[in-house]
Order: sequence, then C-alpha cells, then structure tokens
Amino acid sequence: MDTERVEHSEDDPAHIEQLCIKKGMRMTDQRRVIARILSVAADHPDVEEVYRRSAAIDNRISIATVYRTVRLFEEAGILERHDFRDGRSRYEQVTEEHHDHLINLQTGEVIEFHNDEIERLQEIIARELGFNLVDHRLELYGIPLADSKKAPIAK
Repeated sequence: MDTERVEHSEDDPAHIEQLCIKKGMRMTDQRRVIARILSVAADHPDVEEVYRRSAAIDNRISIATVYRTVRLFEEAGILERHDFRDGRSRYEQVTEEHHDHLINLQTGEVIEFHNDEIERLQEIIARELGFNLVDHRLELYGIPLADSKKAPIAK
C-alpha cells in the first residue's frame, strides 16, 4: 500500500487573511491575528488553543472574539471543523488537496495522510451501492504499535 503523510507547509502567514479579503470580509486587527495563527498552525487547534496563541500576541483578544471569528471563517468555507472524539471541535484550513486523518488516541496527535487505494475503494463501494461519490471524510483512530512492529509510512 502506498500511504503518504500529508504535510502542510504554508509559506504565507497571511494566507487565511488574504482569503477573507477575497471573500469581502472586513478584517479587524484581531481577526488578522487569529487568521495568521490559523494560517501557520501545523496542528488542528481547538478554539481555546487559538485563543491562547492569539492572546499571546494581542492580550485584548477575548475568547468570545475567537469563537465568533472561527465560526465566521468556517461559514465562509475557509476553515473546516473536525470532531476527533476528544470532546472539542478542532480546525484546519480548507485545502484543495484531499487528505484523511489518523488520530492517536494516546496523545491526540492528528496525522494527515493520503492513500490512492483507499480512495479507489471508496469510489467502488459507492458505485456498487448505486451512488456517485461526491465527498467523504475518513477518520481512523488508533494506538501506536510497539516501535519494533511499526510499519513505515512512505513519504
């Protein structure tokens, strides 16, 4: 199987801010800070983590502002919300590249990956059941194997 980790290396810390401007959103200083925090996030932060990171830059930002801003970005199709069974909504930028998630139940780490065979099988299953697959989301939950048994993931 050819499974590849998906690494998002956003070079532009103003990426989400630029998307907001293109969509005609008014960008306050506080929204700009939140947008930049989300643009450079390599993890899938929840609102409380976005608040913590934002308040470290501008202590005038309230958690209510973060909640409103994240909801606004989500409604605009800029952010995607995930519920990885840990009782909190976590967020990532919407990307053109499809990827799936493997969640480490011991640490909460989220590994993004892509596997062509899984994608092909989902298409086949949908067709066999009489559907044209238009979207899907795959989340796998697991605990790490002992290091000696760990299968390598192709990069």
